[in-house]
Amino acid sequence: MPNSTASSSPQGAPPSNWPGERMGFPQTGVGSVARSGRRLAAIFIDFAACYVVYFAFFFGSDWASLVIFAVEQVVLLSTLGSGLGHFVLGIRIVKVDGSYAGVWRPALRTGLLLLLIPALIWDSDQRGLHDVFAGTVLVMRR
Repeated sequence: MPNSTASSSPQGAPPSNWPGERMGFPQTGVGSVARSGRRLAAIFIDFAACYVVYFAFFFGSDWASLVIFAVEQVVLLSTLGSGLGHFVLGIRIVKVDGSYAGVWRPALRTGLLLLLIPALIWDSDQRGLHDVFAGTVLVMRR
């Protein structure tokens, strides 16, 4: 659980030594910010799983693959705190205070993720703009 007295605003704060330090997350272990390699691997696992469903049931439909991905993300992030790829790689989504992300945050995060550009712009805490705008962070579950 992050330190509640830590500032989540990078403005005026000294540079951090590791991703999530300013928000009160530990450097390593459970609760530390998930690093970029694990995050990218997780999204590729999600893409692959969604493609299997798309290919098996909806092949040829223009928007089906995006809808499948969006539903998978919103449902699993809201209920389990992890999409399929996150679960396999031991990461989960939480609010910046370390608590349950709820339903609307995963929905907003997923909508922004579908736009792609917010996911490609990261801050020093390794949070994409989709996470910054949703007030979420991906942390290690195990």
